[in-house]
Amino acid sequence: MTVTPATAPALNYSTASFMLSAPSLALCPEDSAAEVAFAGRSNAGKSSAINALTRQNALARTSRTPGRTQLINFFSLMNTTSQRLVDLPGYGYAKVPESVKREWQKHLSDYLRGRQSLRGLVLLMDVRHPLTEFDQMMLGFADERDMPVQILLTKADKLKKGPASSALQKVRAQLSDWDDLVSVQLFSALKKDGLEPLSKRLDQWLTLPDEA
Repeated sequence: MTVTPATAPALNYSTASFMLSAPSLALCPEDSAAEVAFAGRSNAGKSSAINALTRQNALARTSRTPGRTQLINFFSLMNTTSQRLVDLPGYGYAKVPESVKREWQKHLSDYLRGRQSLRGLVLLMDVRHPLTEFDQMMLGFADERDMPVQILLTKADKLKKGPASSALQKVRAQLSDWDDLVSVQLFSALKKDGLEPLSKRLDQWLTLPDEA
């Protein structure tokens, strides 16, 4: 169940620093912190969103070749390991063998289903091409765990205000059955639009008391 505190202390995401990269769940850091994971197809702008959130140009690696992020990347906040951002492998457009894609999907599934530190999922979708098969798969993983999801409709600067608003309302309507679990917003890493609602949602998730 999604829990929304009345007030949550604002976190300073510009303090994020690289912690480590893990090829599988078994090699991830100790499962005893609060984490928020970012997921999206390889061309959804995931790394750009993380860099915009943290006000750093190259914290998360961006590439002109989609799909190069093949590891689970951890970033710690405030010089501590108790609150973390997690950059999950991009999926969908990488020019790699199908066997490698299946391996990536397995690691995503293992992490999303088995990581107890995970408090919420930020799912990025290109506003012009939302709710792909991959997006539906990720929402299914979240639904299994009753995990809150913040959907970022990225590259909103590519559309005029009217079409962008229409795309937002359409996605919200398609996910109306999940409105207790899923929130949707427009986002532009280029224009820095949508950072405030994203930051507030992450503050809520990362400062929730440990339910264990």
